[in-house]
Amino acid sequence: MPIIHAGPLQEFTRSILTAAGVPQHKAEIAAASLVASNLRGVDSHGVQLVAFYVDQMLAGEMDPRADGRVFSESGSCLLFDAQNGLGQWVADTCCGHAIRIAGQQGLAMVTARESNHFGACAWWAAKIRDAGMIGIVMCNASPIVPPWQGREGRFGTNPICVAVPGPWLLDMATTTVAAGKIFKAFINHQPEIPAGWAFDSEGVPTIKTEAAYKGMLMPLGGYKGSGLAFLVEILCAVLSGGAMSDQVGGIRFRGKPVRSSQMFLAIDVARFMPVKEFTARMEWLVGHVKSAAPAPGYDEVLVAGDPEWRMEAERLRDGIPIAPGNWETLVRAAARVNVPPPALQ
Repeated sequence: MPIIHAGPLQEFTRSILTAAGVPQHKAEIAAASLVASNLRGVDSHGVQLVAFYVDQMLAGEMDPRADGRVFSESGSCLLFDAQNGLGQWVADTCCGHAIRIAGQQGLAMVTARESNHFGACAWWAAKIRDAGMIGIVMCNASPIVPPWQGREGRFGTNPICVAVPGPWLLDMATTTVAAGKIFKAFINHQPEIPAGWAFDSEGVPTIKTEAAYKGMLMPLGGYKGSGLAFLVEILCAVLSGGAMSDQVGGIRFRGKPVRSSQMFLAIDVARFMPVKEFTARMEWLVGHVKSAAPAPGYDEVLVAGDPEWRMEAERLRDGIPIAPGNWETLVRAAARVNVPPPALQ
């Protein structure tokens, strides 16, 4: 399995995006966010997405040069028209607005419409957190998830992320797994996936990777996951005036733009207490939760963020393993825009 350190992988990613038409300053933001996902072990939202982005740009279905514009701003609320721009650039811009407004008002809610895939929510929620705030980020996505009791796609994986000052970061899809895990299994010719991940195209649960790739994802916890997906759709798409449900495209579907909607909420902790005090309280709470005796079969209690921070430390030290199928796909995408691959270990 190819292994590459974060620096060279980020430069390779940036070079591919730049060659595909992304302005350098935007490509740097996108590359940093994608490689950060690989570092955290969230490979589904890492550099495997680059080939999909290149397909979009070469097909003319995304405008990487569009900057987007503020459509309206009133008090602590801002609506952003992304103008079909690069998702990471849109998210970076919206995070900046959310931090600015929350600093003035105490709270900020920014919604973006007509955007594109922006990678992992965690990168953007953490950007708000790093400003001493609580960051909550959501987005709608390709309609590859049926509603509870349905067998046709109406929702996306519709992730929810919350990042706070302190050792806790929740980043979850409202499906059992992220769609990228199915894509990774398919790209790497893995014949089967775990039970409970997906349906086939007829709405029948399947463990066959190809059937899952052509089918749909399962809502997390049945009707509860379906309800959360609906909530995300409301806060992102209904409220922004953006594309809803099966009006949304997707990174692996050619012929129409993605048109995703996103929501960025910032809460200024300092309006309640000093950030250091909040962080100390979070550290106590996390420590107290983790002090619970582990259940049979487990060595310890983990909380949201623990596995990713541990993986990040390991991969920063040892390099990032890229599954062979993902590496081949990335190299092919690079060749399409005449970018040579870097040397591997």
